[in-house]
Amino acid sequence: MNRRRCATAAAISLVCALTVLAVPGQALAAPEPQPPVSVTVPGPMAPPPPSASLEAVRLQIDALYRQAASATDAYNLAKERTEKQSAEIVKLAQEMAKGQARIEDLKNRAGAAARAQYRAGGLPPEAQLALVDDPQLFLDGVGRIQQGQKATKDLIAELTQTQADLAAYSRDASAHWERLEAGRLKQEKAKKQIKAKIAAAKKLEDKLEKEELRHLLQLEQQAQYKAQSQWLDSGILDEIDGRASEQGRKAVEFATAQLGKPYVWGAEGPGSYDCSGLTSQAWAAAGRGIPRTSQEQWRLLPRIALQDMRPGDLIIYHADASHVGMYVGDGAIIHAPRPGRNVTVAGAGSMTILGVVRPDK
Repeated sequence: MNRRRCATAAAISLVCALTVLAVPGQALAAPEPQPPVSVTVPGPMAPPPPSASLEAVRLQIDALYRQAASATDAYNLAKERTEKQSAEIVKLAQEMAKGQARIEDLKNRAGAAARAQYRAGGLPPEAQLALVDDPQLFLDGVGRIQQGQKATKDLIAELTQTQADLAAYSRDASAHWERLEAGRLKQEKAKKQIKAKIAAAKKLEDKLEKEELRHLLQLEQQAQYKAQSQWLDSGILDEIDGRASEQGRKAVEFATAQLGKPYVWGAEGPGSYDCSGLTSQAWAAAGRGIPRTSQEQWRLLPRIALQDMRPGDLIIYHADASHVGMYVGDGAIIHAPRPGRNVTVAGAGSMTILGVVRPDK
């Protein structure tokens, strides 16, 4: 287990992330044991000077960024739904325009029939037929009358149905507008929450001296390392050995190419990402569309057991499913952590795991 853990710790670095792509689904090649180099999940280091107050600040900042992440998910979902409502309204407007044109055409046809009857002296066809002496002409007239009656009946039925469809389109459009406005309000509310939480976290960080910020980063790294070590101590990697699918390999390739790009809430690339923006775009690049937010990914995608996961699967974090990372093999993920951080490699167990989903199951 010690040898496996050394290999795993070293795997959580950029070089080893690239190795995942070379041999998808297999354990990462283990370099010579050395102190971990990943900023996200470091190896053991000398502890910073004792500071209970600094640890309290770290927890407070972490909580604020977690709350911002939840609000970001709400914002992204409201944005996605608002875009869908807008698209539906456009479709309904097009159908309403077609319906109006159809009604005008039917009215013109009805008017033409009325004008033809007027030119015939205003007598209905039945009365005109009664004045015909020739039996053959009479029979021909009966046939034309029957055809005309059917055409008139069909015309009236089509006109009635088109008017009913138009009324239904109008009602649907009104409902979509109401949902659109509700979505916009949710979006704006979430946007304000995101900005407020991030501003509060930055305010706390701005109060710290340079040395305190360095110690704060060490505390953050050590908390992640401790969580990852406990996760590895469970022996979980002895059970996880799945190979990436072809689409999963492509998704990992895309995610790896984004390493180093900044986290920006609500971003879907190509220059920056939030956590679910990265995973949804990675799977889109692999040819599989998935929900935009981590909460919807958790709710709608097929769930699998942790020990069955393979590279390309998505690990959902925290009880509210507010964060997501892509498993890349040998106990590592690629994810967009939070504001102020870049897309990076981290330990899959460095955060509280809610579960695993597989987009291509």
